Amino acid sequence: MTCKVAVLGAGTMGEALLGGLLRSGWPPRALGVTCRRKKRAAEIEARHGVAPMGNTDAAAWADVLILAVKPQDMGALLEEVSPAIAPGTLLISVAAGLTTAFFEERVPAGVAVVRAMPNTAVLVDEGMTVLSGGSHASQQHVEQAAELFRGVGHTLTVPEAQQDAATALSGSGPAYFYFLVEAMTDAGVLLGLPRDKAHELVVRSSVGASVMLRDSGTHPVKLREAVTSPAGTTISAVRELERHGVRAALMAALEAARDRSGELAASYG
Repeated sequence: MTCKVAVLGAGTMGEALLGGLLRSGWPPRALGVTCRRKKRAAEIEARHGVAPMGNTDAAAWADVLILAVKPQDMGALLEEVSPAIAPGTLLISVAAGLTTAFFEERVPAGVAVVRAMPNTAVLVDEGMTVLSGGSHASQQHVEQAAELFRGVGHTLTVPEAQQDAATALSGSGPAYFYFLVEAMTDAGVLLGLPRDKAHELVVRSSVGASVMLRDSGTHPVKLREAVTSPAGTTISAVRELERHGVRAALMAALEAARDRSGELAASYG
């Protein structure tokens, strides 16, 4: 924790990463943050004790830059800060769809770039962040990025060619679970339960199932079979899920998300 880290862009994701670094032991003096609006800058400083700075000042000061602005704003940001980026600086992007090549073309030659795709569970320190190194990033650079993101959850390294698939599965993944919780809660209401009780039943079941998946080491098919008695309620429900093509719909949905990630890269690159 001897290096200096600046988060450029203090939106939801940027602030979550800043908070995670502080909770994992980084001293405020080693952290920097940039904000577009003065009111937001004051809120961040009051909440986290990290003094906001300008984009160019942050780029010149930091050893590691975490770029957390929207993809459509990234080109302008890089044009602004590129002259201030020193050799040896590590750039980490959390912008969906943008490739490491996009950054390497816009920063000084040889600067290491790591592409990161965290999901929104970083807000509760249970995030999953998928990392890929660019052409100038060593294994040490990728590990340095992984150390930063471990403050808000877990990390996985993949070749960059798999990043769009990882974005579809993990980056967007929480939304699919929320969608299922919403649908199951509506079903509970249809069956006669009050909405608040239906919601609690679904959420508690989801948490319990997730912990069993994480801790048991058992294949999900085996866990499902353990709940599925012959001629019982669960197998009747599973039959309907299969009849309505839920498995195929999920596969198609993730393919669509993967393809959209690639389209974003093409539109901004």
